[in-house]
Amino acid sequence: MKLTRGVLLLAIAGLHVLGPTPARGADEPMAVVVAEGSRHRIEGRPALAEIYRRKKQYWPDGQHIEPINLPADDPRRQRFSQAVLGMPPDQLDAYWNELYFHGVLPPTVLQSIEAVLRFVSMTPGAIGYVPLCSVDSRVTIALTIDTGGPASEKFSPAACKREQPAR
Repeated sequence: MKLTRGVLLLAIAGLHVLGPTPARGADEPMAVVVAEGSRHRIEGRPALAEIYRRKKQYWPDGQHIEPINLPADDPRRQRFSQAVLGMPPDQLDAYWNELYFHGVLPPTVLQSIEAVLRFVSMTPGAIGYVPLCSVDSRVTIALTIDTGGPASEKFSPAACKREQPAR
């Protein structure tokens, strides 16, 4: 059976009832992720900002880009928006209201890190962001973003405590 995008989003959005991802340090860098095996990479924050402002909508190979956000009140989204877009999510409202009348919608919002990981791993062209320590084998890191803590190159993924997911 072929899943439609709407059914997939609905199923993934429901994952937040399974419980939140354990909180990590506020200074943990964010990993911008694409599906495992994807060759899509991001050449820095300006290119990432174009994707999240929906100014760039296609990967170089012609695949449609599907950016994913966390909820506006999530501290990780707030740090990501400030670091990449230069402003918090609530200040982007006027921007999205303007684009809406041109047929451009903001990135899809998913409720949890697990939902982002699942959606990105199962959706061609999808891109999302998660705390660096949340990255697993389902996704590939396209870019690492320092969102206000130690410099990304100083933060080692080896410092992450790998927890076994509850089954």
